[in-house]
Amino acid sequence: MKTLPKERRYETLSYLPPLTDAQIAKQLQYILDQGYIPGVEFSESSAAEMHYWTLWKLPLFGAKSLPEIMTEIQACRQEYPQCYIRVMGFDNVKQCQVLSFIVHKPNTRGY
Repeated sequence: MKTLPKERRYETLSYLPPLTDAQIAKQLQYILDQGYIPGVEFSESSAAEMHYWTLWKLPLFGAKSLPEIMTEIQACRQEYPQCYIRVMGFDNVKQCQVLSFIVHKPNTRGY
């Protein structure tokens, strides 16, 4: 059995290899299928005590397709390449964030 290398883990999917754009698209499709409102957030630090991330624009209330969300992720990646970027899903019935995952880590290849 192989142990994972010692490094900081961030979000739910952080134990997997970096997600490709195709894999990110599948996760985004799940967000849309569940009726959640997607949002893109960024932060310079991923420290556990960082409870609040900065929103990249407003949540994408009217987003109905993957290209809309992927365009916003790419724009955020270009604007803030040295920040951690994550996508979150907001449930407007429960009035809370129900999922989030990192789509970009600074200084790493493959994200």
